[in-house]
Amino acid sequence: MPNPNSIFLTKLFIFFIFLLQSFNCQADVKGIEIADSLFQQRSYKEAMEIYQENYQQGIYSPAMLLKMSFISEGIGDKEHATLYLSKYYDLSPNTQTITKIKSLTGQSNLVGYEVSDSERFILFLVEYQEIMVGLLSVFLLISLILLWANNKGASGSRAYWPSLLLIVLIFVANNFLKAPKTALITQSPTMIVSKPTAGGELVDRVEPGHRVKIKSSKDIWYEVEWKNQKAYIKKDNVTRL
Repeated sequence: MPNPNSIFLTKLFIFFIFLLQSFNCQADVKGIEIADSLFQQRSYKEAMEIYQENYQQGIYSPAMLLKMSFISEGIGDKEHATLYLSKYYDLSPNTQTITKIKSLTGQSNLVGYEVSDSERFILFLVEYQEIMVGLLSVFLLISLILLWANNKGASGSRAYWPSLLLIVLIFVANNFLKAPKTALITQSPTMIVSKPTAGGELVDRVEPGHRVKIKSSKDIWYEVEWKNQKAYIKKDNVTRL
């Protein structure tokens, strides 16, 4: 029979791994707070450097993306302004964002910005992922403390199932909870074709600003969803969101 103390120490070690991840996130947040302060002081270049560093690491918030778009537009970089706004739309879908993207790209009709209820739910979970993981970690700590306090009276393995379930939920939330893969068309013109070859039938010819949902990747091509049908687009013509 496994030693209860060794099981407890193993679980406690796993918990502290998640706790260290949380501390790392807090350090990143402090960096963003410094950038926000620089933004308020209109030190846009310095703020943008910090924002971009965090963005490349996958750390961003809706407010940060709006500020990055504002700075990019201010220096005449409409491509990146559109990119950050499009990513912002992933986190907070609304008609005002689409209107602004239309203005930046000169497009009157944009494709790929439709968001279903299930996608909105997933986006909601992704937006509050850190909070969810934090709460689950707190529940895990409480569970471990209760196990430690009652291990003498605990009988069978059922007493460990709540802790194991919490560990699984934390692992899944950290590693598998992800938003749908999307990309912004950034090249003019961009050809969308029926097959991943140069000889594929032309499905559409579009300008920057439209979005596609990425289904898979093959060589220099992405398989995408375009107007509810399968199509292909060259990777060089889009920027992943």
